[in-house]
Amino acid sequence: MKRKTTLAIHNEHFLINDQLTYPERQWRGMKIEGLLMNSRMVQGIFDDLNPQTRSMWDYPDGPWDPDRNTREFIEQMPVWRRHGLLSFTINLQGGSPHGYSREQPWINSAFDFADGSLREAYMARLAKILDRADELGMAPIVGLFYFGQEPRFESEQAIVRAVDNATDWLIDRGYTNVLIEIANECDIRYRHEIIKPDRAHELIERVQQRSRGKLRTPAGRLLVSTSYSGGRVPGDNVAAVADFLLLHGNSVDNPDRIGQVVRETRKLPAYRGQPVVFNEDDHFDFDKPTNNMLAAVAEYASWGYFDYRMREEGFDEGYQSVPVNWGISSARKRGFFGLLAEMTGEK
Repeated sequence: MKRKTTLAIHNEHFLINDQLTYPERQWRGMKIEGLLMNSRMVQGIFDDLNPQTRSMWDYPDGPWDPDRNTREFIEQMPVWRRHGLLSFTINLQGGSPHGYSREQPWINSAFDFADGSLREAYMARLAKILDRADELGMAPIVGLFYFGQEPRFESEQAIVRAVDNATDWLIDRGYTNVLIEIANECDIRYRHEIIKPDRAHELIERVQQRSRGKLRTPAGRLLVSTSYSGGRVPGDNVAAVADFLLLHGNSVDNPDRIGQVVRETRKLPAYRGQPVVFNEDDHFDFDKPTNNMLAAVAEYASWGYFDYRMREEGFDEGYQSVPVNWGISSARKRGFFGLLAEMTGEK
């Protein structure tokens, strides 16, 4: 299948269809060209296979419906794109549907926990989203594992088969516009050692090698990384092999620290000049002269918005709390997309 959108990396820059992203764009003295501005939208294929918790996600006007969720996600994608959003993170195991949760009894996974096989209904929803992203010139970050679901895998072998199955599925469908995030925050509460920091490079290399020579892209394979918790600098073992480096800004309340984390990342002995990308940060202040988004971009790092429904807030808030209003439906969402549009020249 011939695709419309091809993502590539050259040094610190992202290119779409052989052209630097946001071509020639500068804003307030900061270089925007070559960045990949993004938002955490991990629940685009969410479902709950636990009948005891499924009703927790009912809509204000009706029962929970995973197909409605994906349909409404897709309806908003052109709106996000018109505001300058080129990427979003979607995860095959989602994220906490409450924003943050220690106990997670719901079951949300595109993988079977026994053998790592793919659940067809999940992948059908994912295909609809990735196909639409391809049409729109967007480059999603496809996450594979989330620590709230990963402990249910029965073995490391099931994890490895899950990685192989997801890789083969993406290759078979010919997606040339995606990035891969092996695990959301590999240093947080994972059960299987192969995902944790000391061995995080193994699955990155596995996807790279398994996909090598199978895509019509400059790299000829999938582009892969893994992420760490807020304020954490990647390990040298990951910096040595990852195609781009994923940072998070959660818990980083001082924008100065955002810049410091980027600089520390680029000083790693194994750093090879890859792009640095924040794909999760729940700090806002978009109307202020300084904030985490601006601090990242000032260091030439892409930035990703993470928002969830906070206590006592309604349906219109957040993009991670289920059920989700995928529209630009709250003051925080309007703040992010407004600043993004101004920054990228879409306003």
